[in-house]
Amino acid sequence: METKNSRKIAAVVAAFAFGVTVAQGQLPAGSSINIARGMGQTLGSITVNDPGNHVWVLQTSTNFITWAGVDSWKIHNGNYHVSLSRAGAGPNLYYRAIYDGAQQSILSTTTNALLLPGTNFNYAAPTLPPNFLVPPISNQDNTPSTNVVTDPAATLGRVLFYDKRLSTNQTVACSSCHVAKYGFSDPNRFSTGFNGSKGTRNAMGLSNARYYQRGHFFWDERAATLEDQVLLPIQNPIEMGMTLPALLPRLAAEPFYTNLFTKAFGTPDVTSGRVSRALAQFVRSIISTKSKYDQGLPVNFANFTAQEKLGRQIFLGQVGNATCAACHGTDNFVPGAVANNNGLEFPYVDKGIGGITGRAQDMGLFKVPSLRNIELTAPYMHDGRFATLEEVVEFYNSGIVNGTNLSPPLRTPPGQPPGVLRLNLTVTQKAALVAFLKTLTDTSVMTDEKFLDPFNYGN
Repeated sequence: METKNSRKIAAVVAAFAFGVTVAQGQLPAGSSINIARGMGQTLGSITVNDPGNHVWVLQTSTNFITWAGVDSWKIHNGNYHVSLSRAGAGPNLYYRAIYDGAQQSILSTTTNALLLPGTNFNYAAPTLPPNFLVPPISNQDNTPSTNVVTDPAATLGRVLFYDKRLSTNQTVACSSCHVAKYGFSDPNRFSTGFNGSKGTRNAMGLSNARYYQRGHFFWDERAATLEDQVLLPIQNPIEMGMTLPALLPRLAAEPFYTNLFTKAFGTPDVTSGRVSRALAQFVRSIISTKSKYDQGLPVNFANFTAQEKLGRQIFLGQVGNATCAACHGTDNFVPGAVANNNGLEFPYVDKGIGGITGRAQDMGLFKVPSLRNIELTAPYMHDGRFATLEEVVEFYNSGIVNGTNLSPPLRTPPGQPPGVLRLNLTVTQKAALVAFLKTLTDTSVMTDEKFLDPFNYGN
């Protein structure tokens, strides 16, 4: 029986000589087919969205009556795109994509499901600048001795990071909320979970997550380690809605996973501990060291504009009375051994770390992320309330709210009346501070293939 959707598409297709149509009959749950008309020798394209990752058959016809199969392809991670050529065809040629439950024999193997290099990318031994190899930055490294980064395990972690199988209905992945081109953060104030629900905090950027002296993860630091953290969104009822007992056999059923687990850990066994270790290794490998700031370090920032130099001086407190570096210290722009309250609100709507510990002195305290790639990770703060860096700078300039746990660097210094530190920056100085923050952008992290989606989605 022809579905209403397929009749509609066929009618559109019939308007031009070379066309695309879709299967008649029942499609897999949650799946859809989209067509696009091409130009020149490109007839058009078919994109199939199918969270169930089924096998589809591509067929052609010249009369809409007799159809011949020309190809079969397996969807590996929710969707597949194929461009169709009209070269050498007669006056009428039509394509359609057919789902047939009896033709599901193609498996997702490492070769056809993933676009991985013959030799693993280098995750284990990245080239780091000298300042990353000595204190204080080396002391910020939260890599445990039990989970040192290796190339095979980080490769497995990369695949897991982008795999929608980790959500219960196979519609979202870790990468859905940590998008590479946005500094592995979410451009939306609150991320959308597997069932369309929204979270209550902004997804933190992952650049240099490896470097945080306190070691804890999430804004409220409820995960003691990155190994703990990576499993929690999978099981969160809003984010991915999965359970580990259901996830492990789902992964183990895929030949490419048994292959990758064997390469990473020596046997094909899929365990939650191994999933945790691999994901943590991949996240720790996302290291930014090639920004304009990094290029300027060895030459005393001779590569900076006058505006960027002024912004750096303001950031360090050399011009004016800003205390940015107190909470975003070292060349990694992360705090030391303390969490902070930056005066966003009082009374506390979101209690942060205090909501976990219940201690009065922790209320309103939050993890302070690295400022690396901050230009890319808007919106800002744990609740995403600020859309631009200009708004962030203005907040620290004039908008800090006093509260019982406001961090000392944001209070007036000794000898002045007690209260909130007001920076009183000029328009020129505020623009300079924003310009400096943009020197921390490292686009190479966002374009390096070893950090990007490895799945095969067709052409």
